[in-house]
Amino acid sequence: MAVVYAVWELNSGVRPDSSEVREYQYLRNQQPIVMAKGKSWLRTLIELIEVFLNSAQSSKRKRTWHQHVVPYEDGWAVRREGNKRVTSKHRKQSTAIRKAKSLAKKYKADVVIHRASGGIRERLTYGD
Repeated sequence: MAVVYAVWELNSGVRPDSSEVREYQYLRNQQPIVMAKGKSWLRTLIELIEVFLNSAQSSKRKRTWHQHVVPYEDGWAVRREGNKRVTSKHRKQSTAIRKAKSLAKKYKADVVIHRASGGIRERLTYGD
């Protein structure tokens, strides 16, 4: 338990009481024990880390390769679905569509063509 004391002393300048040490042991060993009156900062931190790790695991859904042809600055761009950055920029919509089609065929995905106003004009499917 020397590590626990060292961490506690670095963060708070005081040695933990026995209930806080038992709480840490509970978290390490996953054995039920009597908890302290209020939540310690260590318990709160560990709960926060657990929530973060669980949410990271649950969001491991497969990303798609769908390509969107969207208006961009003075021309058009191809953007992969879910990306903020553009894949390529083009002066004409037809060249952007050609590029998006080649990427969609390669990855068996869809091409979503947008109007200049931003609405969807057409959807082409190259998947299974």
